[in-house]
Amino acid sequence: MKASSDPIFATNDQRWEALLRRNPQADGSFFYAVKTTGVYCRPTCSARRPNRQHVEFFLTCADAEHAGYRACQRCHPHHASHPSPIPAAITCACRIIEQSESPPALKELAATVGLSPSHFHRLFKGSLGLTPKAYAAACRTRRFQGELSKTRTVTEALYSAGYGSSSRCYENAVDHLGMTPAEYQKGGVGQHIRHALVECTLGWLLVAATERGICAVEFGDQPGHLEDRLRLRFPAAEIHGTDPELSVWVKRILEYLEEPSCGLDLPLDIRGTAFQ
Repeated sequence: MKASSDPIFATNDQRWEALLRRNPQADGSFFYAVKTTGVYCRPTCSARRPNRQHVEFFLTCADAEHAGYRACQRCHPHHASHPSPIPAAITCACRIIEQSESPPALKELAATVGLSPSHFHRLFKGSLGLTPKAYAAACRTRRFQGELSKTRTVTEALYSAGYGSSSRCYENAVDHLGMTPAEYQKGGVGQHIRHALVECTLGWLLVAATERGICAVEFGDQPGHLEDRLRLRFPAAEIHGTDPELSVWVKRILEYLEEPSCGLDLPLDIRGTAFQ
């Protein structure tokens, strides 16, 4: 795909300003590439904004690819622009689920976004890789994690998060927390937590795990900040340095985030909840 020769975006300073603003008028005028990720994008791409020193500008996709960059799987720079209402509908449904104390009915969600239940269910699962019911369960798990850090007892936390009974909560708690709820509430007491850091198109990704499984997936602008947040979350745990053995899990997360069918146009927090 070739960019148009628009005098408004003739200089790199003008292009950088358009990139910062995600100016829709710049779409098709040029493309930008990020040296640290090896990816090139439209100026309107919703990916995390890169640092200026890591950016190169190109007039055509062919120029970017000749320089060794690959096309972004989020904004598809080599395809013609065609806005889709699907991300907005799925985002709306996810926000409704997140704000509901109990999982909304499928018919109710579908009607809210103006789709039939079967079509909505198919689009939702295709965008996030899981059903609305499963997404609601993931949201409840996130609420439970938050409540564990605020309440005095695990029982209080599970009911505040919307679980109807302790048995329902404990069924999958260890899989989602990487430890028991009591250990999580006490800051990871007795746990040995390994972690890995990697830079991606969304910034820096931190993956942390115990012997039982992943206990944290975090994104941020600086690796040091992510490590600080991990220690704040688990002050009673023994935090180990970067562990290369976590590379398999990191690869799976990155593949999920870069997969075009997995909701790349959806907000990061929604995709993160779905993955976890």
